[in-house]
Amino acid sequence: MKKIILYLSALLIIGLPSCKKWETEPKDRVLISDVFDPTDKEAVQAKAYLFGIYSLLPNGFNRIDGDFLDAATDDAVPSSERSNVSFFTNGQLTAVNYPDNNWFNSYSIVRRCNVFLKNIAVVPVSDSLIKRYKAEARFLRAFSYFELLKRYGGIPLIGDEVLELDSDINIARSSYADCVNYIAGELDAIKIDLASGSKITVTDFGRANLEAALALQCRLYLYAASPLFNGGGVASDPQKKVLTGYTDNDPSRWDKVIAAAEELIAIGYNKLPAGTGTATYRNVFTTKINTDIIFSKQSANSTGLEAASAPVGYVAPAASNGRTSPTQDFLNAFPNLNGSPFEGSITTLSQYQNRDPRLNAIIFYNGVQWLGRSVETFEGGKDKPNRPYQVQTKTSYYLRKFLGDFTTGTTYSNQSHNFPYFRYAEVLLNYAEALNERGRTEDAAKQIFLIRARAGITAGTNSRYGIPAGVSQADLRKIIKNERRIELSFEEHRFWDIRRWKDASNLPAQLTGLILDNSTGSIVINQKEVTPFKFELKNYYMPIPFSEIQKNSKLIQNEGYF
Repeated sequence: MKKIILYLSALLIIGLPSCKKWETEPKDRVLISDVFDPTDKEAVQAKAYLFGIYSLLPNGFNRIDGDFLDAATDDAVPSSERSNVSFFTNGQLTAVNYPDNNWFNSYSIVRRCNVFLKNIAVVPVSDSLIKRYKAEARFLRAFSYFELLKRYGGIPLIGDEVLELDSDINIARSSYADCVNYIAGELDAIKIDLASGSKITVTDFGRANLEAALALQCRLYLYAASPLFNGGGVASDPQKKVLTGYTDNDPSRWDKVIAAAEELIAIGYNKLPAGTGTATYRNVFTTKINTDIIFSKQSANSTGLEAASAPVGYVAPAASNGRTSPTQDFLNAFPNLNGSPFEGSITTLSQYQNRDPRLNAIIFYNGVQWLGRSVETFEGGKDKPNRPYQVQTKTSYYLRKFLGDFTTGTTYSNQSHNFPYFRYAEVLLNYAEALNERGRTEDAAKQIFLIRARAGITAGTNSRYGIPAGVSQADLRKIIKNERRIELSFEEHRFWDIRRWKDASNLPAQLTGLILDNSTGSIVINQKEVTPFKFELKNYYMPIPFSEIQKNSKLIQNEGYF
């Protein structure tokens, strides 16, 4: 026994010196001094840190529980019965079960940008590069603040402060007006240090540029001038009204939209790609670099979107999940080929003929060719099999937008799928809306001519692409809204547009689709209601997540949420 005790004692004594070598922190921990290194002449680590911030920007493809945000509008419904995107339309949205919680991610970007701005100056690169890097970080921060602003109204502004664990995080929300001014001021300050898109190399494509800053500023001002925020807030509490919009209506706010759009247009780099029709429109979203795309989420080429969106009847190696079911309400928005409103029968297959060519780039309907066969969305068809628990279309339609052209072939090949944050087409539509609201209706109509010409709408004998001569401001407003609905569909505009216009309260209470009966060998079509659309006044704004209210005693929740 004594021998055993002596042996153990010897081991303890031998082991004592090793205590001094224990790690007080992980050896592989990356410190701020490692990232922002005064000896890193190529700024390798600092650039990697900056690019990591870009990677935090949200991906709009199927990002809400596997669905597009547009599946929470009148344009589509989720094909799955179990998608939380339905909380936006079934009255179940609360501060606890909010499926588009962007708060944490946006403030993560803000903090990382502030860390970058605080430390980048020690990296030994040229002053011009330092200015460009800082401008990019400030753009990303401004973009994140806008993403917060459009959801919640005024939010806490951190400035350049880097909050630490012992920092006071009880920061009050700034007014809506102050947030707009802050974001706009940041964008004004960085314009001089951002390169134009024409000077961005292929290897740097996807980084913030001058046009991206102007496009963000244009959208910021567009929202600020819109009915919901321009004195039309729905909050009854005066304090909350200041947080969620301007308290007065000032039509001159549209002038800032016009100025930002004209500044971008004058640069001359971005333009609508040459060509017209279905293929030209489709190629905007599958060609990685083109002049319509101003700023987009960079992703590796893949077949993931085809697998998520295409009709469900295709099997390996081209198996598809058909997650999105566009509504008949959306189909009805597409004008005729000559630009006139569609007023034909929706219970015949002929409704798809002689329509806006964008329809064939955006929607799968029965009979469309895909992977060498016709899509079958009739009851019991390959793409509407009606098997128990099968995710399948609820409307007889599937989403085709953003997918490569696989009309023929037997499988998918990798495609470019970069989600577009800003497009030149959007800037033209913003410009048209602002011009029309300022009484310059004919100037506004000219912007719609450009959009419709690229879409493949026929010019007509008067070259007005279906827009009547002498069109009134009210009628052109309807046309502009409809044009946005089609051109920018599934790019996360419709969800916010129907709110900023205060149109969401007037949408149909029931969204519709079609049911195609082929039991006799000849398709009979009937319209059907697929889901109710429930909207309450409080839904014009999003709920600040309950977890954030719990952390910050100075946060005021938006009206109607707890």
